[in-house]
Amino acid sequence: MQARDIGKLDNNQEATDKKIISGYFIVFDTETELYPGVREEVSPDALVGVDLSDVKALIDHDTAKVLGRTKANTLSLSVDSKGLYGEIIVNESDQEAMNLYSRVQRGDVDQCSFGFEILNEEMIQNSDGTVKFIIKSINLYEVSVVTFPAYQETAVEARSKQIEDAQKRTLQTRKDELKEKLNGIKTTYFVS
Repeated sequence: MQARDIGKLDNNQEATDKKIISGYFIVFDTETELYPGVREEVSPDALVGVDLSDVKALIDHDTAKVLGRTKANTLSLSVDSKGLYGEIIVNESDQEAMNLYSRVQRGDVDQCSFGFEILNEEMIQNSDGTVKFIIKSINLYEVSVVTFPAYQETAVEARSKQIEDAQKRTLQTRKDELKEKLNGIKTTYFVS
């Protein structure tokens, strides 16, 4: 994430300055630890066909602190081989936006996040008990400049339920396989 001033000629051919906050809101194929033993990464395919026509840029996922919006042309988003890159034109009349711009410029705030709905994902259960989710497709609602990049707690709760369900399925499969192996074997019990 970076903050910079750009000079530009307006329609009257006078130089105007704009303040821009820019950076990658999503970086593909980079693992994030949601909590111990559970990791997640975004596949480059996750943004194929995603609708970017009305995405908001927020401060710390706070819907009351809107920095820009693609629909208003104050936020531009583009997908490349690295991830989702964005530029926010800072509203200089908005004190919160200017404060954030200064924090980014100083390097005090330099991370991003995104708000989304998962449409398709793959869950990999490793032999060591850890789990990795690969996000394959999303609906994107917002991008945020954040102090602490993290996924929303509700996503973590949903992940916990998915892991529990997968572990139950694995245990049931093992039981069924063991039962199948034992079906042809006569068991004799000795009582003493």
